[in-house]
Parts: sequence; structure tokens; C-alpha cells
Amino acid sequence: MEAPGGQIILGLVIGIALLIFLVMKTKVHAFIALIASASVIGLIAGMTPPKVAEAITNGFGGTLGSIGIVIGFGVMLGRVMEVAGASERLAYSFVRMLGKRREDWAMALTGYVVSIPIFVDSAFVILTPLVKAVSKKTKRSVITLGVALAIGLVVTHSLVPPTPGPLGVAGIFGVSVGVMILWGLLISVPLIIVGVLYAKWIGKKIHQLPAEDGEGWVRPEKPTETYEEFVEQQENKHLPSLALSIAPILIPILLIFANTVVTAQDLTSGIFGYIQFFGNPVIAVGIGLVFAIYTLTKRLSRTDSLDRMEEGIKSAGIILLVTGAGGALGNVLRESGSGDYVAQSIVDMSIPLVLLPFFVSSFVRLVQGSGTVAMITAASITAPILSGVDGVYMPLAAIGATTGSLLFSYFNDSFYWVVNRMLGIRNAKEQMMVWSIPTTLAWLTAFILLVILSIFF
Repeated sequence: MEAPGGQIILGLVIGIALLIFLVMKTKVHAFIALIASASVIGLIAGMTPPKVAEAITNGFGGTLGSIGIVIGFGVMLGRVMEVAGASERLAYSFVRMLGKRREDWAMALTGYVVSIPIFVDSAFVILTPLVKAVSKKTKRSVITLGVALAIGLVVTHSLVPPTPGPLGVAGIFGVSVGVMILWGLLISVPLIIVGVLYAKWIGKKIHQLPAEDGEGWVRPEKPTETYEEFVEQQENKHLPSLALSIAPILIPILLIFANTVVTAQDLTSGIFGYIQFFGNPVIAVGIGLVFAIYTLTKRLSRTDSLDRMEEGIKSAGIILLVTGAGGALGNVLRESGSGDYVAQSIVDMSIPLVLLPFFVSSFVRLVQGSGTVAMITAASITAPILSGVDGVYMPLAAIGATTGSLLFSYFNDSFYWVVNRMLGIRNAKEQMMVWSIPTTLAWLTAFILLVILSIFF
């Protein structure tokens, strides 16, 4: 027997309030907070205690069953690319290809590609020496180059699988990984363009260069525009080729796309069955990982290679737990009837329903800082609600959950500190100008795009 509507709403309000309080005000980790919130919502909504426990374990296992292996392979791939210098090779190559006075676009393009398999914080730390070197040689503000790189990194990190956040969102919404990659790549482009244009402007306001001795920073009164051949100096480094550096990223994406196309055409026999097999995200990312191991780690011993990959797995542990807990919360909302009840309550609202995950994600982001937690929480809360409404285009709702997590990065976001400290920005007002504003502009651009796209989907 389904609980009364008032009881269901009470459970939702108390459970979500508890989640926010635990994450924001206590030492309790987001993983524990999500499980506690799911328990409270289920019990107050009228589920029996054994049913609540069953819904939590089934939701946790079901979510990780579809994406856990992909996350594991993805972080191992990212770590291999880091230690092999593949990310540096991509950056140098993009700077050379785009040419003089387009270093900012080269940095953004680097971020756009590199952050797909590599965690955003690690990628920025790895590439900051490159940013400083380009700034020193070209006299372009390190702020322009750094913000362009960071916005490229954070946007695809937030929108494109196999990064754990959007991968988890795709699993919770039941969206094909290939479709999620396609939408993520497309939506990322205008967001990054807006970010680079802002980077150009803020670099003129804060024209900062690395000191000649490599220690500290200087701010010349009049920016100079001399250009020296920077890229050729990098060729002396022992880095993998551009083709080998980008192949571990392209191979899985192309295989997953092929699977998506074949599946959409309902082709399953003969060779199409093999295309579906190799295009399964688990197999596709695994192939990319094996390719990277045998082409990028020739200078590493077997022991070193294994150690680097195990380092990646350690960093993925918390992401796996949070993603699984998000799936548990979502399953409790479904099993308790909360999703169906709320769906009926909001179906007549004038705002497009696909924006609901966007606003929930934005709110959670402001409260607790982590973009991954924000998007997973938003997906967990809203996917059961939207699944009960006809005509909702789930891939767009999933993108809403991921883009909402971009809103106003500030003190409670680790990447806020990584960007500002690595670029030598210590004044609080300048820190917000350097990173809080561009993430908010990307968020606003995403909101406008979602409103427009909701008219057609």
C-alpha cells in the first residue's frame, strides 16, 4: 500500500535536508550521507526496513554493475597517459598546429581532449609547467593561458564519459554511453568558447608572467607581444608521437560510437554483433587501456607500469562509492513511489522538466562544492521523477545534471584552489575573477542551450 502524498513529501524533504546538512556541516563523507539519506527517505515514505536495505543494495550494485569496470579502466588509462607524457605531447602539438597568438585556443583544445580520460586536477597540475613555459616565451598572460586550459579541462571532465561523473549520470538516467559522449562533446564546444573569450579578457586585467628565474611572478605594466619558437624546444623531450598520444582516447570513443549507431539500427547479427561487443564501453575502454600500455609505457618497467595503474585505481575508489550510493538513493526513490508522486506534482509546471536536474545539480554544487557529487546527487533525485513522465528526453536531462555542476566554483571546490594556486593568484577577489566567474559563464551558457534544445527534444 502506497503511503499518503504528504508522508512521501515529508520523507523527501527530511532526507534531502539531512543529505545537505551531513555533507555541508559535518565530517560525514558524501558516500555515507547519500546512504543515510536514502534510508531516511525510504523509512518515512512507508517502506519496511528490510525493503529499504534491499533497495539500497540493489541500487548500489545495479549502478556500479553497468559502469564500475569502465571507471576502473578509465582511471588506469588516464594514469598511463600522465606518466608517459602523452598529455604534454597533445598540448605541444596543438600549440604548433594553431600557431602564433592562438596559444589560448591551443590550451583550451588540449583541455578538451586531455580531460576525457584524466582527472581534471591531475591534468591541470601536469600541464601547468607548459602554461608557464608558453607564457614566458610568448609574453602572453599566464592567466589567459591557465584559465583557457582549465575551462577546457573542467567542461569535458564534467560532460564527457568515461570521466566518472558523467558516466555515473548516464548510468542512473539509463542513457547510452555513446549518446552521452556525443551530447557531451557537442555541448562542451560553446561552453569552452565562452570560457576562452573570458580568459582573453581577464588576462588583460591581470597580466601576469612567470619570473625569469622560475620563482614567483611578475606583472609588467605594458604587455609585450614578442613570439619565440617555443614548440621546437619541446621536441628534444622523449615524448610519444601525437598519433600514439591521442589514439587511446579516440579508439574507445570510435568503438562506442559504432556500437551506438548499430544498436540504433537494431542490427545484431553477424559482424554487427562483434561491433556491439567491441563497442561496449567496458570492452572499448579496456582496448584503449591495453593499447596505451603497450605503446606508451616502453620506457617503464613492468613493475613501474603496474604501480602507476594501481595509483589510478586508488584515486577512483571514492568516486565508485559515491556513484554507487547515488544509485542506491535513486532506487529508494523509485521503490518508495516518491519519484512517481513528485512527477505527477510537477508535470503541469511551466518550466521544461529537463531543467529539473540542472537546478538540483546547481544547488547541490553551491552547497558542497564537488561537481561529481552534485551531478550524481541530482541524477539520483531526478531520474526516478522524470522516468515517470512521458516525453522527457533523458539524454538532455542527463546533460542538465552534469552542466548544473559548473555553477560558481569557489572555496569548497578543490579545483578552485588548484587553478588559483598554480597560477599564483592569492587575492580572494582575483581568485573569484580567475575561476568562479568563468565557470558561472559556462553554467549560464549551458542553461541557455538547454532551454533552446528543450523546445526541440
